[in-house]
Amino acid sequence: MKVLISVTSIAFVVGCTMAHAQYTEGTIKIGVMNDMSGLYSDISGRGSVVAARMAVEDFGAVAKGMKVEIVGADHQNKPDVGSNIVRSWIDLDKVDVIVDVPTSSIALAVNEIVREKNKVFLVSGAAASDLTGPKCSPNTVHWTYDTWATANGTGKAMVKTGGDTWFFVTADYAFGHALERDTAAIVEANGGKVLGRVRHPFPGTDFSSFLLQAQASKAKVIGLANAGGDTVNSIKQAAEFGLTQGGQNLAGLLVFINDVHALGLKTAQGLVLTEAFYWDRNEDSRAFAKRFAPQARSNMPSMVQAGVYSAVTHYLKAVEALKSDADGKAVVAKMKAMQTNDPLFGTGTIRVDGRKVHDMFLYEVKKPEESKAPWDYYKLRATIPATQAFRPLNEGFCPMVSG
Repeated sequence: MKVLISVTSIAFVVGCTMAHAQYTEGTIKIGVMNDMSGLYSDISGRGSVVAARMAVEDFGAVAKGMKVEIVGADHQNKPDVGSNIVRSWIDLDKVDVIVDVPTSSIALAVNEIVREKNKVFLVSGAAASDLTGPKCSPNTVHWTYDTWATANGTGKAMVKTGGDTWFFVTADYAFGHALERDTAAIVEANGGKVLGRVRHPFPGTDFSSFLLQAQASKAKVIGLANAGGDTVNSIKQAAEFGLTQGGQNLAGLLVFINDVHALGLKTAQGLVLTEAFYWDRNEDSRAFAKRFAPQARSNMPSMVQAGVYSAVTHYLKAVEALKSDADGKAVVAKMKAMQTNDPLFGTGTIRVDGRKVHDMFLYEVKKPEESKAPWDYYKLRATIPATQAFRPLNEGFCPMVSG
């Protein structure tokens, strides 16, 4: 077993070729691209490479006679950097599948490149629901969550409990715009009203002027349509201003367990959030987290990293069934034809628009006195069944959906 690591890339090779299988240059190559040095590095980063490696190992690639190589790279949250990496990976390194890719502007660019090159794109980190809407592709599966799902979970819950007026503080790029759009639609559909919005640079550091505008709106809910370090800093600065003491509530529309860890329970307590995965949900998730944490600086896995594990697992099953990774559209079609099943997400399906469907979960962050152990942060408020968790198929305007 061989591992190669540098500042910009990671490679992991395991196994040997399967007789009679048609793999590109005899190897299945998986490219994990994400933010390894910036505000999304904790929720994805090198932890996603760890998750991909664990998926290959648990799949039993060696025993099955499959040679699998994992490479990783930092897209620095820049679409031009991400696009160049992916083109180089596909054209020069013969990478077969691109995995993870937080930052929706980059994911949307990669989506087009992968379609053009007829490879496979498994999105775990990016959120924009357009990936299974107008920008859907026969080469792409949107795996873990999206802006519609988080808006549906958190937004609806806040309105139903009295938060019927909203003001959005939004990251000014594709993801933030999509999250604001999808949440506003859910709020209004459930009888709420959007009083205003303001957009901040991505990434941001000083959110004071944006939060003061939100405070001045008198909206009951301030919706944070951002993620990662932007969300953490927004919540910290809101606490410093005593913003919630005036009767307004913060809604973190995309909050990860790593964000809660960074904030601490004293600051994060009471936050309502929607996740696809929580490390302490059941025995299988705890067993995975116990193996993952020592390889990831003692961090528990985020839903993005869990999604990488799940997506790579199902991809390998499809490639094994086809005995080929050559035709990306054929691999994705096979993935859609097979029921998904893994220890982290259980059973699920992949729709024709590329949306992977499973239960989502509405959680509330515990008070400090309620937490009994490190990373014991969530209490379950509701399970959102798969049939309700994601945007209805006929509402996404995906060109691949007829009728």
